[in-house]
Amino acid sequence: MSGFVIANLNIKNPEAYKEYVGKVVATIKKFGGEYLIRAGEYKVMEGEWKNPRTVVIKFPNYDKALEWYNSEEYKPVKPIRLANSDGNMIIIKGV
Repeated sequence: MSGFVIANLNIKNPEAYKEYVGKVVATIKKFGGEYLIRAGEYKVMEGEWKNPRTVVIKFPNYDKALEWYNSEEYKPVKPIRLANSDGNMIIIKGV
């Protein structure tokens, strides 16, 4: 069963956020992850979608997604995202 990281973000500082994007990709690939969605056009059909950027990353399994998030490789990169965006993130099991 695959593991997915789903993030819904509001980028506060786009220029500084580019540093995060430049660094995070290698960490994701190292743990077998691949981007399925990186922003893109959307239309809210029901309810509220509070932040304009949505990211979905697929990992081989749930444990690998958790391993990536808690890894030494991601540890120095995560503060860049946190300093330059607000939002929500989950890691979830999926098919």
